[in-house]
This record gives sequence, structure tokens and C-alpha cells, in this order.
Amino acid sequence: MRNDVKLQNLTCLSQLCVVLTETGKSKAFYLLDRLIRLILTLPVSASTGERSFSAMKIIKTRLRNKMEDEFLADNLVINIEREIAETFTSDSILEDFVSLKERRSQFM
Repeated sequence: MRNDVKLQNLTCLSQLCVVLTETGKSKAFYLLDRLIRLILTLPVSASTGERSFSAMKIIKTRLRNKMEDEFLADNLVINIEREIAETFTSDSILEDFVSLKERRSQFM
């Protein structure tokens, strides 16, 4: 690998991963390629967990410590996925419940 011109002026791991794939050396050095890919995805994985614990810390304060686990989990999902939750309106949620009630009355 030292003699390959494409591998001499690399400055970061992502460039190394790209060059290994382009040159086909990722097949010969498959463990190195896999290690680099795992290292590159680590910050994304860690940030998701940290964001979840941060949201739990905000929601579960001393005043709400006696909150049931299911209710806490529901609130955490809404807080973590707030971009999706912001697309719903109260009217759309009410319409969904009304349609559920209408479906039940049809089957009875």
C-alpha cells in the first residue's frame, strides 16, 4: 500500500475509505475497510443515544419522577422526533379518532 500513488497524500479516514473502494483494495484489506467504516459511523450512533438521554433528562424532572414508563416513552418519542410531530395538527388527530369510531360502529 505504501507504493500506491493514490494512497500517499490522504488526509482523513473518509478519503482512505473511498480510495480503498476505488482501487479494489477494500477486498484485500476487508478488515481495515470495515474498521474504517465503523469508526466513521460511530459519531452518528453516539449522538443519537446522547440526544435520547438529553431529551429524557428534560422531560423527566423531579416533579414528574412518578410518571409511568409508557407515558414517559411516548413523550420521549414525540420530543426526539419533533420535526415529524410538528407536521400534525390537532384537527388531523381528531379526524383520525372520529374515523376510528366510525369504523368500529360499522363492524358492530
